[in-house]
Amino acid sequence: MLRIPLRIILRGALMAGGMGILVAAASPLEVAAQDRTPMRVAVEGAFPPFNYLDANNKLQGFDIDIANALCEVGKFECQFIIEKWDDIIPNLVADKYDAIISSMSMSLERRQKIAFTEKYYNSPSVFIARKDSSISDVSPAGLGGKILGVTSSTAQESYANHVYPEMKKKVFRSSPELYKGLSDGSVDIILEDKLAIYDWIANTKAGTCCEFKGPDLVDVIYFGEGAGIALRLDDKERLTRLNEALKSIKADGTYDMINAKYFPFSIQ
Repeated sequence: MLRIPLRIILRGALMAGGMGILVAAASPLEVAAQDRTPMRVAVEGAFPPFNYLDANNKLQGFDIDIANALCEVGKFECQFIIEKWDDIIPNLVADKYDAIISSMSMSLERRQKIAFTEKYYNSPSVFIARKDSSISDVSPAGLGGKILGVTSSTAQESYANHVYPEMKKKVFRSSPELYKGLSDGSVDIILEDKLAIYDWIANTKAGTCCEFKGPDLVDVIYFGEGAGIALRLDDKERLTRLNEALKSIKADGTYDMINAKYFPFSIQ
């Protein structure tokens, strides 16, 4: 199948010296790009295994593979833009890009500001603590006196602020920083997306320190009904095309192939 080269723009201080630009090499096949609709796709780039930068500063992950498949089937010429999570919704609304494909949960609060496609995966949230921790009860009373870690501007932070209002919290800028805070003992327990942290616990040396605590959390008010692709509220035509493309990659087996690359179980 034809692959249109993707340009990647790194925002902020993700590369030495501030903003950097990586442009894919031109290909003779790029002539077909004129038949495609340009679409700027924002991702955080710091949420493995869903979206992250590898050793060569190339975007990798489940979200990236899904985005590439949707761009192919939906006939979009896609440009990836790496954006800080705190800015990702405001800058979508401000028309700095057209879509967010970055494991964004479709919470009721977010639906007031932006539109979502149908879900492309679903994951509960869960508490994680070190294996040597005495924590067994994750209720507000059971976690009294403990320090809870969350990532800034996430559904988990919102949930923690509303359901655990009296608990002392430490807010991290990214998931990797959150995991480090747990492993080095700067927090007692963290609240995170279960699939996001699964790879860290199962496949990294640092993650062997820790384990899930308590039941899965599936509160629709805070965590929504899964992860969706975010668009501006008035972008109806793109919403329809992306939903059709999503339906197509699920029907032809592309989605299952991408799923199997990252997880030994279905995340639909």
